[in-house]
Amino acid sequence: MKQILVLMAVCLLAGCSDSKDDKAYTLQGAWVLQQMDHPVGYTEKYSETTGTQLRLYDGDSVMYQCRLTRTKSGLIIRPIEQTPVRLIDKGHGEHLYLEGDDPRPLTVADDSTLVIQHSGVLYTWRLSNDIATEWGTDIREIMEADLARRDDERERQSYVLSPKERRQANVIHGFIFSTIVIVVLLLLIARIAYDSRKDKRKLQLQLQQILEVQRGRPQVVRQAIESVETAYFKSDEYLTLQKRIGTGHRMKDEDWQDIEGQVRRVYPGFISQLRGLYTMSELEYQVCLLIKLRIAPSDMAVVLARDASTISTVRSRLYKKVFERKGGAKEWDEFILSF
Repeated sequence: MKQILVLMAVCLLAGCSDSKDDKAYTLQGAWVLQQMDHPVGYTEKYSETTGTQLRLYDGDSVMYQCRLTRTKSGLIIRPIEQTPVRLIDKGHGEHLYLEGDDPRPLTVADDSTLVIQHSGVLYTWRLSNDIATEWGTDIREIMEADLARRDDERERQSYVLSPKERRQANVIHGFIFSTIVIVVLLLLIARIAYDSRKDKRKLQLQLQQILEVQRGRPQVVRQAIESVETAYFKSDEYLTLQKRIGTGHRMKDEDWQDIEGQVRRVYPGFISQLRGLYTMSELEYQVCLLIKLRIAPSDMAVVLARDASTISTVRSRLYKKVFERKGGAKEWDEFILSF
């Protein structure tokens, strides 16, 4: 409430007005104190190398002020204060500038120079874009952390902002990040290798079980299987399937469902064993079904709309993936037919 009354009084006394012809001015960036002109005609000049003051404005709301010294290795800052500010435009480059509740005349001399009057002294501030760009965020964070502590806990200490230290910090951060990425990749590779070995052991066990079952079948079981196969390959159902394939038309989803159903009836455990061997693509799976039904590779190429060479490659690739050794298409056919 007090600040509002002060603003109203200042506006009435100064005759402030909103001029549509003047461009709105906003305090922003880092400003370095260049000189102080006293009413008696005495001027004090300041240099960044010998020590001066720096103000960092975060818009027309907050001002961070600190002591600044520039050295060959970087900047040395000592926090002074953080103050709320307000800028009232009077027009024609003239403003009323409030630090807290204290109004001070402010003149925008040019794009890079401000003059603020306080107690009869003129303070000339020069814009420093390089400090704002390179160190603005760091200075703001340092001052907020430093000024957040109570006065009885805080010693006025200086902070060094060094490009060399920043580069070293960036190198360290980059090294840490790269190390984390490498460790994650190594863990991922190790996990993939472990899963691959696990899958290979599982596949080898499945193949061994299949071969043992085949070798251990009694003669009467083999004869029964052969009898079922012989009857099926002479059935009207199979002859209809061959005629459908012979037309050269590509199979639809319902056709593949019918083929899968026929395979399940003649070879009850074949599809489950086939799915357990290897995660096949739809093309690989369909090729295996057609092999089991004694469909010629040339006919497979027609109904699957693939080249005969592609069908041959699929079969030989399946053999290599499952047995982990080179093999031809005919060897894969023999394996599928032996289920």
